[in-house]
Amino acid sequence: MKILLFTLLLFIALSTASSAQTFQGYPCTADCSGHEAGYDWAQASGVTDESGCGGNSNSFIEGCKAFVEENINSKVDDGANEDEQGSESEDGQQEE
Repeated sequence: MKILLFTLLLFIALSTASSAQTFQGYPCTADCSGHEAGYDWAQASGVTDESGCGGNSNSFIEGCKAFVEENINSKVDDGANEDEQGSESEDGQQEE
């Protein structure tokens, strides 16, 4: 009986831990609404650096940071794509 109870408790603990939500890699305490609000605010405010992420809520700040991190990564990727496509020289010729 003890083994059955232990197994049941272990199963519940593991299933609860594995169902924990995250937002862009940050753990959520409930429904991620604070992270979403911070992300949306950063997007609407045009935040480009983590130093622009502030507030009284850790989840809001993490959401803001997630927006900044996502945009830094996309700008790096865009720069890599531009390098792969080549650029024009001063005389208008395509360079590789």
